[in-house]
Amino acid sequence: MGEEAEIDRLPLDLLAFIFSLTTSFTDLAQASGVCRKWRKAVKQSMARRESLSFAGWKMDDDSTARLVHLALNLKELDISRSRWGCQITDNGLYQIASAKCVGNLSSISLWGMTAITDTGVVQLISRTSSLQHLNVGGTFITDESLFAIAGCCHHLKSIGLWCCRHVTERGLLAVVDKCRKLESINLWGTRVPVDCFIALLSISPALQIKPFELLLNAQNPPPLLHAL
Repeated sequence: MGEEAEIDRLPLDLLAFIFSLTTSFTDLAQASGVCRKWRKAVKQSMARRESLSFAGWKMDDDSTARLVHLALNLKELDISRSRWGCQITDNGLYQIASAKCVGNLSSISLWGMTAITDTGVVQLISRTSSLQHLNVGGTFITDESLFAIAGCCHHLKSIGLWCCRHVTERGLLAVVDKCRKLESINLWGTRVPVDCFIALLSISPALQIKPFELLLNAQNPPPLLHAL
């Protein structure tokens, strides 16, 4: 028999620490297939992670959910879409929603995930009792998702709704009214009128509405033009 390789002499905890520094999910998948010890070390390294970002990676529903389920101490989850990134659907959100870590998540980004709908978002949001920061910008969600956020995310501090063109004043008012810790909201590219921003500020005067121009327009509406 050949002499044992140096790396195989490392304690499991130290091997897991090394894997926790790895940012490539492809490398981790390959490492887990080397031997039983490495598989345990990969699982242990995932369990230690408090932040996961799949942005830029070619991930599908099953592989993404599988990794989230291993991340028992996860606090921040980013599955934003980039040019070659995640293509998560409602099925993926359903699988992620059943992970043990979801109740402890403080930050979730679903930015640009055009394949998801209210069905998947509501399922995930209904399990997130500790959520403070949420980005669902660039998606096709409607007020149905906003009502779920209003009902479940009472610790929410910021929400990104960039270019969510299907949300309305009703949904926004519900979020601001129920999420009393909300500090900022990004409404760039939405189709709600300036009167809506005035109504939001009447509920929460300290609310930061982004972009800043929207807040200025709401606080200082332009004077009426008189006919010459």
